[in-house]
Parts: sequence; structure tokens; C-alpha cells
Amino acid sequence: MSPSIISVIIPVLNEAPIIEQTLTQLTQYSQIEVIVVDGGSQDDTVAIVKRMTTAKVKVITVTGKGRAGQMNVGASIAQSELLLFLHADTQLPVNFIELVTTTCEQEQIIAGAFDLRIEGSGVSLRLIEMLVKMRSHLFSLPYGDQGIFISQQNFIKTGGFAELPIMEDFEFIQRIKRQGKIAIAKNKQNDHLPAVVTTSGRRWQKLGIWQTTLINQLMIVGYYLGISPTKLSQFYRKKRL
Repeated sequence: MSPSIISVIIPVLNEAPIIEQTLTQLTQYSQIEVIVVDGGSQDDTVAIVKRMTTAKVKVITVTGKGRAGQMNVGASIAQSELLLFLHADTQLPVNFIELVTTTCEQEQIIAGAFDLRIEGSGVSLRLIEMLVKMRSHLFSLPYGDQGIFISQQNFIKTGGFAELPIMEDFEFIQRIKRQGKIAIAKNKQNDHLPAVVTTSGRRWQKLGIWQTTLINQLMIVGYYLGISPTKLSQFYRKKRL
């Protein structure tokens, strides 16, 4: 079995409706290792993943740690030099291996992510995508749904994800920005191929686009104001119900 170039780490919790689609895409690539870390799902998530388990697809269960802890555990058993943290409802671009490797080869780049596409039609979603692109490119602030990737060495050096109940990706990006540059992947040789991840629009559809966006921004404001992650998490979960 040839060594993997990238370990794709997917934290899951009750993702039975979507996880098979995500894994079906990933199992087409022989050069990657896929690690699904379940947080104690009560649906058929684990059973679905186990049906698809191969030498290149692993599943482990870790309870009581939250998404940050799940990702840290996945990283600890990864066999590849490059780590890519992927949400269960997000699809990678077809040439993501090339995009990740060439981005990480650039000087002074410590980590990277992709531009974001949200499933669904409508001007509002396109505007959200544009705002995400501006935030990512101008301020180097990609979020977890943009597929954050980093070398194993840099991940260990920066201490991994802080095991927070919420905003672990935001805190992680803020911390690694102090160590080097965060790049947004670009197609240099194949401009016709979009360098974007495509994520489900379910979060925006549930509460509405602008209410979801407002809640997300309130989380950031609360973080900067020093409100405890536990209180932010309680507020977020209550609003998302």
C-alpha cells in the first residue's frame, strides 16, 4: 500500500444523512487517508462509515471531547505529513490534493484553506460567499467549513485545537496566524477548475440566511469581549434549536 499524501480528518456527530456522500467522493483518491472521528452519534453514522471502511478509511469513536477533541485525536493517529480537517457536509474540489500540496510548499505558508461555495440558489447565498471570500483573503480568517489544512509538524508545533465547546476553528486560526501566513488555495495551472469547497446550505436554511449570519457574528463579538466559550456555546445551541 502506497503512503498517503494527505490525512483527511472528519469529525462527525449524527451525520447519517450526509456522511456516505462525503466518503464516496473521498474514496476515489488512493493517495489519501480518511479518518472519521465520531463523537457519540445516536443515529446510523458509525454503521454507515464501517460499511465503507478500508485500509484507507478508518473510524474511531471519542466521546465527551467535542469537535476540537475529535480533530485532535484524528490528527494524533494520522499517518500523512499533511492534515486536512473537513466537515461532514462539505465536498472538496476534484483537484484538492494538488491544491493542498502546492499551497503548503509555498514559502512562509503555515496553513491553508479553500474558498467557500454554499449549496443553494439565491442572491443572499452568493453575497455570503463573497463576504467569506473577502474575510479569508483580506484578513486570513478562514473558518472550519472551508477545509483547513496544515502540515503535521506545524499542527503539533502550534498545539493543535484548543478543546473549546465552540469556535475552536476561529481560535486555532487566530493562534496560527501568529506563526506564519495562512493561504487560500488557488489554481495556478488549471484556472478553469474552481478552488472551492462546496458545503451544504442546511445551516442557513434552518434559521434563515441573515439570522444565521447574525448569530455567527455575535459569537465572534462575544469571543473578543471575553465571554466564556461555555456561555457562547449555550447561547449558540439555544438559538440553533
